[in-house]
Amino acid sequence: MTDAEVRRPLVLVVDDTPDNLMLMAGLLKESYRVKVASGGEKALRIAQTAPAPDLILLDIMMPDMDGYAVCRRLKADAATRDIPVVFLTALSEQADEQAGLELGAVDYITKPISAPILLARVRNHIRLKEAADYIRDKNLFLEAEVERRTAHVRAIQDVTIMALASLAETRDNETGSHILRTQHYVRALAEELRHHPRFAAFLTDGVIDLLYKSAPLHDIGKVGIPDAILLKPGKLTPEEWDIMKTHATLGSDSLARAEDRLEGDTPSFLRFAREIADAHHEKWDGSGYPRGLKGEEIPVSARLMALADVYDALISRRVYKEPMSHEQAMAIILDGRGRHFDPDVVDAFRRLAGRFQEIAERYADQTMS
Repeated sequence: MTDAEVRRPLVLVVDDTPDNLMLMAGLLKESYRVKVASGGEKALRIAQTAPAPDLILLDIMMPDMDGYAVCRRLKADAATRDIPVVFLTALSEQADEQAGLELGAVDYITKPISAPILLARVRNHIRLKEAADYIRDKNLFLEAEVERRTAHVRAIQDVTIMALASLAETRDNETGSHILRTQHYVRALAEELRHHPRFAAFLTDGVIDLLYKSAPLHDIGKVGIPDAILLKPGKLTPEEWDIMKTHATLGSDSLARAEDRLEGDTPSFLRFAREIADAHHEKWDGSGYPRGLKGEEIPVSARLMALADVYDALISRRVYKEPMSHEQAMAIILDGRGRHFDPDVVDAFRRLAGRFQEIAERYADQTMS
């Protein structure tokens, strides 16, 4: 077979009458490659075998499996559902034609066959199929390209966040394991609360993923705190503590400036990072800092981080303190329900106590008890 012949469209003719198959093949062979089937099962096997037909001319009145049944199975199979089907039949009632079209056929030609009409209809439907295939291939290419570029953007976001988090880490007594632990605490809380009526609309899969990625930037503002205060081994004076508290605003302001430099809508990954940096030291009763936000005024992202950060600080060794046990830390957090923390977030933490312990052990510091 020559290349030109291989490139010709393939038409499958299905009819239980040999004379009809010979007639149809004779009419079509000058312009198309033709395959024939004398029954429904054989037609389905041919349709499912590469190369697939570009068009199927399908008789309705056949024994064992009629054309309607064949069409149903073709349209139910992802491999064959896009092949256009033209019914060929002696049935000429409007209801018969409607039944065929409702099954997904693209046309309905009544017998006896008029050669010019048949060839014109086949030519038109082949052209439509070629156009549809072109659009489908183009859409698949565009979808793949969008996914590739989206993955690239996600990778840039992830690298940007981790680079900034690593920068903050180099200036702090806290370790990279603290970042990993708080990330996982936040995600565990978010997943536990995702079906809660107060949080369900907000905590989608995409948001939970972004919260997990943004969590490492909660203390990015500490890069602006002097070493004498940030690394002081003992208790801070009131004046030093006031300076330390500015890290929340320093971090949120830096991320806000980064947002302003980006065109278009505010990127979600920076929005959540900014919210967390700004408000993870706010308290449910309004006694936190830097702005004294209260209750629902505190973004959900910051409410989750507030609990995660406090729990990890309590169980971690620092130069100025020994670590607490999980039970001691849990008691403090439960006592802060409705004062320091959102009550529903604390309830989620109570249910996740074992999970928090697992995360703490998996990402433990080398010196952690």
